[in-house]
Amino acid sequence: MSALSPDQRPTVLVVDDVPENIAAMVALLQDPYRVKVATRAATALQLAREAPPDLILMDVSMPGMDGYEACRQLKADARTACVPVIFLTARAEAHDEALGFEVGAVDYIMKPVSAPVARARIASQLALKQAHDFLRDRSAWLEAEVQRRTREIELIEDATIIALAALAETRDNETGNHIRRTQHYVRALARKLQHEPHFAGRLDDKAIDLMFKSAPLHDIGKVGIPDRILLKPGKLTAEEFEVMKTHTTLGRDAIADAEAQCGTTSSFLRYAREIAHHHHEKWDGSGYPDGLAGEAIPLSARLMAVADVYDALISRRVYKPAFAHDDAVRIIAEGRGRHFDPRVIDAFLAITGEFHAIALEYADPAGAGPAPAPAPG
Repeated sequence: MSALSPDQRPTVLVVDDVPENIAAMVALLQDPYRVKVATRAATALQLAREAPPDLILMDVSMPGMDGYEACRQLKADARTACVPVIFLTARAEAHDEALGFEVGAVDYIMKPVSAPVARARIASQLALKQAHDFLRDRSAWLEAEVQRRTREIELIEDATIIALAALAETRDNETGNHIRRTQHYVRALARKLQHEPHFAGRLDDKAIDLMFKSAPLHDIGKVGIPDRILLKPGKLTAEEFEVMKTHTTLGRDAIADAEAQCGTTSSFLRYAREIAHHHHEKWDGSGYPDGLAGEAIPLSARLMAVADVYDALISRRVYKPAFAHDDAVRIIAEGRGRHFDPRVIDAFLAITGEFHAIALEYADPAGAGPAPAPAPG
């Protein structure tokens, strides 16, 4: 094995108030190690904090601050806590040695120092520190790598959602701002409900973030609706409306197929599937596709129901002008306990100003195209 260059050698800080002791340790260590010296504990602390050495050889009895107190301060400082300290002392009492280990020292070398013993113990502690540093650095690298790859996956998820949602919007004659508005409405409602006891455990920050990401896929099933129905400029017949309603199950099936391909049910895809499948269900059971009622409707879909209807009301359609914000709020409030979850409506009524601000921030550009034709009746 080739010898280490001077800059690669481990650094040992020798702390002793007796010049002869300093000279002896420098002579012992200067070939295999870079040696720094200090004759006072306070000076040693300053040197160690500025450039932490690989190991400290510390005398116990020194004027002013003794070695025990210096070691305590080294171990209390994050910059030097991992630097091993070996005490050099003539104190041979058992309680002195015990105190040394109590304040954080890793070894105790008695004076007069035996050169072979000192070299062996110093080499042993430096090897342990090198192994510790390697594991610590490896752990930090792995943690950073996991965070980097997790972020990459999140970015891929986000891009996939936007791409799929935009694909659905290109066939739906609505602008992409509809999906942006509705996802922000969903998040605003979820945050308002987050700390209510009834929703404890179901609306933590992670769940809210996943619902926000999933919301743009609520109408992904419209990709499977024939153009003659989806793009019809007039009122749908009863038969055509039955076909239009299948966009909920088409969306569910597409997302369920994606889950099956992944071989697992992720929280992200679960929320997307729930929202696509059930956002047209009604609290009283009169909605579609399954006629679910009350708490049987997934919470994510109950939030989307309010977001979707509010946005439909305030948006211009080929069959109606845009409703004013106050009129949309009144209509939704009238649906409390029938169309919508009462608790969700109470949250909505408490933050209608936030809904209005979202609508203004993500308003459709002038002359945006109309949405699909209305249902019959």
